[in-house]
Amino acid sequence: MKKKIKYSNEPVEAKVIDDFLPSPEELVLKEKKTKITLTLTEKSLKFFKDSAKKQGASYQAMIRRLIDYYVANQI
Repeated sequence: MKKKIKYSNEPVEAKVIDDFLPSPEELVLKEKKTKITLTLTEKSLKFFKDSAKKQGASYQAMIRRLIDYYVANQI
């Protein structure tokens, strides 16, 4: 059952607040990257490519994040 909305002509009180959200440029994490050659098994590569496709992501980025996560937990 839908409730009907009753509108009135009462004044609306509004308050302007400062913009507290970061700019899009501040949201992008730019870390220095180094290109390497990495040899993976076909099984591993297929796993990452299939997973990335399901998520709409890059398989290379997924591998990079996995390695970064591993390193962060070793320190």
